[in-house]
Amino acid sequence: MTAPKTALILVDVINSFFLEGQPNFYPAALDVLGPLHDLLAAARAGGHVVVHAVEQHYPEFDDYEFKKLPRHHMEGALDAAFFGEFRPEGPREIVTRKRRFSAFFATDLALFLHEQRMERVIIAGVKTNVCIRASAQDAFAHGFDVVVPREATNSNRPHLAEASLEDIDRYIGRVVPLADALEMLA
Repeated sequence: MTAPKTALILVDVINSFFLEGQPNFYPAALDVLGPLHDLLAAARAGGHVVVHAVEQHYPEFDDYEFKKLPRHHMEGALDAAFFGEFRPEGPREIVTRKRRFSAFFATDLALFLHEQRMERVIIAGVKTNVCIRASAQDAFAHGFDVVVPREATNSNRPHLAEASLEDIDRYIGRVVPLADALEMLA
């Protein structure tokens, strides 16, 4: 039996969450950088598709999301830029720009992954209870096996992160230890 074709989706690994002084920075976000690095290195070494899903809004235009949140992540702004080493490299990596929490909503990500015959997605990044959960829900709705490595996501609201991981594991996919996700990418 062959292993399912697997893609790694890194969600919002951008300055806003990881660079101190940026609008959505929270200190615990730094705890996921090591696991994210390990996942990215394993995906690259294994020749897997890597998706960098980043929230970016159009400068000078209204966005429905701004009814709930202040203006943020404008295309070309410091807070919307890739954090550190987490930028696309090579032909097996793509960028999906999103304007909502989910990497799948109103993007061509599901179409792209189906065209590449992907069966499983490993979703990691920030924030568990918002963008990770929304992306996992939509990946499931599009027919992908969803895996979320526990150590590779968190939130500034830990109780909501835990509740989201419980729901993901119960209804949407699997929440696994980092080592299991790394093995899927080996």
